[in-house]
Formats: sequence, structure tokens, C-alpha cells
Amino acid sequence: MKRGRSASTTPRRALRAPRRVAILTFDGAQNLDVTGPFEVFSIASQEALGRSPGSVAPYTVEVLAPQAGPVRMSSGLRLIADRAYASVSAGVDTLVISGGDVRAAARDPKLRQWVRAMAGKVRRLASVCTGAFILAEAGLLDDRRATTHWGAAERLARHYPRITVDPDALFVRDGRIYTSAGVTAGMDLALALVEEDLGAGLALAAARRLVLFLKRPGGQSQFSAHLAAQAVATGVLKDLPEWIVAHLETDLSVEVLAARVAMSPRHFARVFVRETGMTPAKFVEKARLEEARRRLEQSRLPMKAVASDCGFGTTERMRRTFQRHLRVVPDDYRKRFLHG
Repeated sequence: MKRGRSASTTPRRALRAPRRVAILTFDGAQNLDVTGPFEVFSIASQEALGRSPGSVAPYTVEVLAPQAGPVRMSSGLRLIADRAYASVSAGVDTLVISGGDVRAAARDPKLRQWVRAMAGKVRRLASVCTGAFILAEAGLLDDRRATTHWGAAERLARHYPRITVDPDALFVRDGRIYTSAGVTAGMDLALALVEEDLGAGLALAAARRLVLFLKRPGGQSQFSAHLAAQAVATGVLKDLPEWIVAHLETDLSVEVLAARVAMSPRHFARVFVRETGMTPAKFVEKARLEEARRRLEQSRLPMKAVASDCGFGTTERMRRTFQRHLRVVPDDYRKRFLHG
């Protein structure tokens, strides 16, 4: 898994004052982009105070918005912002920019100007999910590595070519700027920031309270829709992706697939790439991986049976495919994601 983190895991010296964490939100934001990191920092403070009664809490956390008061999230939930962002000009240690429907926020010149100004004053600047687009519009990600939700990564790279976008990372650190993937990845990032500040022990305690991995295995690709290409297949290939998924255990070579749609293998390969965006071999591999993941999550079938039923042939070939795409072996994947 690609991620940025401090190498130090030792507890830091006791604070004289809390670190001030400000989370910026706006109408249309994803509420978990706000409440997820908020809970991580708050619970880390509770854990720290529990270990050292009478000490200073390591964090204070507040929510900022264009105006103080109710803010309507994308889900319809209303959160209460503590203050207007324009009223804050100093004293923030860590500024977190939430994501969601960021189109209006990213176009707001006053908000962009404020974020740029704060970037030079805070110790750390972070974004969650599509909050990266606000940082990008402010010019703060130019010539840096960054990530965002897997579904928006291509758009970020296309619209902002000076950014090196890592579509699989759960979060990326480049200097003082951190970006994270979608929604719950903001909690992964917040736990890493807690670890930087307070050490691995307190970060792990907070993760346990939240029933989270301190360091989640794999990258975003384990949660993205590998078979999205099915939706774009049209014309002569309209029914082929669905047929492939229903016959994963069979020979799905280019020659076999081309014969099914009455094309030459060379012409078929060109048409398939044009209509789905990937080669036939890549689509078949990802379809097999998707089905193997589903079976590992929902059944206790032996690994050999899963490998055979999904067309991998051998467990070793399935293991290599999992490691290449998900950076985790099938046994570990099942342990972490098996339902029931």
C-alpha cells in the first residue's frame, strides 16, 4: 500500500496547549469526510487523557464553513459549523479540507484565497476525498504527488496535469500537504497524523476504539468497481462481458472470445479495447479477480476450489493476481473481509 507517514513512532513530549484541528466543510460535502477525522482526533484526545488524567488534551477539533451554523451535507444530514472560515486567520495546527460535491466550493475565489493563505500558516494541510480538487484549484498541489477518491482520480489528473496522481493510495504525504482517498480513507489519514504526533500506542488505541485497522491492508483498488467496463460495451460486444463473467472457469483466450462474436482475433482485440477501455486479457483477469474476491468475502470454500471456479487454474496463480492488484494474498483478504 502506498502511503506517507512519519518514521517516528515514539510518544511526543507533553503539550502545554492542544493542537487545534480545523475541518473545512460546505454545502454538498460528504459528512463522513468531516465526522470521520473529527472522531479520530477526538478519541485520540480521550485516550491520551485517560492515560494521563489532568494533562492537556492533545487536540481541539472544530468545524469551519462559509458561515457558522447548519451546513447541509450531500446525504441531507445537517452539521453545525462552529465558525465561519473567514474568521480564522491563525492558530490552526492542522487544516483538513473535506470532499463531496466540491464544484461550487472549488470555484469560490474567496475560499481559494483563504485556503492559500492558511497553507502558509498551518503546520499541516490535508484533504479528504475530492477535497483534493479545492487544493488543486488553489494551486497547492502543483508539482506534488496526491490522491483522491478512485472514481475521481482520472479527472484530477486530466484537469491538473502538474499533479502526479496516485489512484491507488489510501493517502499520500508530500511535504506538509496530505491528500487521502475517498470517505473512510480520511480516517486512515487522521490515524496516521495522530501517530506522527502522539506515537503508535495512542494511534492504535484510537483505532481499536473505532474498530479500524491502524494501517489498512491494500489500496483503493480493493474497493473500486473493476467490472465497470461492462456498462460501456455496446454493439457487437454488447452481451460479451456478461457472458465472460458467467463462464470464468472456461478458456477465455482471445481466440475463443473472437470466435464467439465471429471476428478475427486481431480485429476483435481492437474493437474490445475501443469499447471497454482495456484489453480482453486484462478484462478477463479483473473479472476473475472480482469473482474470487466475492467468494472469499461470502463463503468458506477452499482456496483451491475458488481458484478453479474463477478460472485461475492454480492457487499460486490466484495468489500472484491478488498481490499484483490488491497487494494482499487471498488468505489475508478472506480474514479481513469475510462476512459472518
